[in-house]
Amino acid sequence: MSFNQDVKKELTMVSTGKKCCQLALSAGFLRFAGSITLGPGGMGVKVSTTNAAAARLFASVTKDYFGARTSLSTQMSDQPLSRRRSYDLTITPEMNAEGILREAGILAVREGSDYITDGLNQEIIKKRCCRKACLRGIFLAAGMVSDPARSYHLEISCASDYMAQDVRKLINSFGLKARVSQRRNRYVVYLKDSEQIADFLTLIGASSQLFRFQNVRITKEMKGTANRISNCENANLQRSVNSAQKQIADIEYIEKARGLLWLGEKLKKTAEIRRDNPELSLSELAALFDPPLAKSGLSHRLAKISEMAENIRKGRV
Repeated sequence: MSFNQDVKKELTMVSTGKKCCQLALSAGFLRFAGSITLGPGGMGVKVSTTNAAAARLFASVTKDYFGARTSLSTQMSDQPLSRRRSYDLTITPEMNAEGILREAGILAVREGSDYITDGLNQEIIKKRCCRKACLRGIFLAAGMVSDPARSYHLEISCASDYMAQDVRKLINSFGLKARVSQRRNRYVVYLKDSEQIADFLTLIGASSQLFRFQNVRITKEMKGTANRISNCENANLQRSVNSAQKQIADIEYIEKARGLLWLGEKLKKTAEIRRDNPELSLSELAALFDPPLAKSGLSHRLAKISEMAENIRKGRV
């Protein structure tokens, strides 16, 4: 299974014993996976999901909280290249589907007429525990998290901007910084920061997959750090090589133009040691002097030699 599937499988096993949280989870799942059906007997509810465990969870919570039974049917995707199975749960009018929609905050009355509400019912998610349960239901119905080995991305797909803003506010009520973007005719609430995604997984109860996520994240960060160190070391080595090549070129120019004796005894000795040991670093070169020079002292002498070579080139001496 994919990382996303493993997260959802774990979420279906999180205990939702409190009645208030059962309602919040049902409300979130219904809002994003449910649809209203109308027939001769009245109003019904159909919930569709491709996750069998999520379908079983909703059926169980519906029975425990609402005392209603659901009927299950399955069907294969009609897409030629897809083998995904859809699980459809139906709550009939006889099972009080209309009452369930009202209690979940999806169906309400305004000026004597029923209407479908636009966003999340704030009364249902007043408590912190209920906000977590609602988010769990929403993510099971419409959420997706990518494999951290590939990228850091978590999103919830919403049918309207109004709903997306409600979901964003719900997520951000826990100190996160979710954003909203439009994708064709859908609105997506998303997180891309790895720490924020880890915090979200903690909130909704995916603790086992959080450890997996963190292990991958730490491994990637360690590899990234190692690569940066390696790149830095390679860059420093290349600068050292370039510097040594220029120093030797200046020394050879002086030797041809004036002879090394022109430099004076100290600089002559320095030029000879640099010329004869092109592969050594400044620290290694400094150790060849008797007594050994400080690295800064050697660097000063070589800078002086380069300055004198430049003066010869420009006819200043």
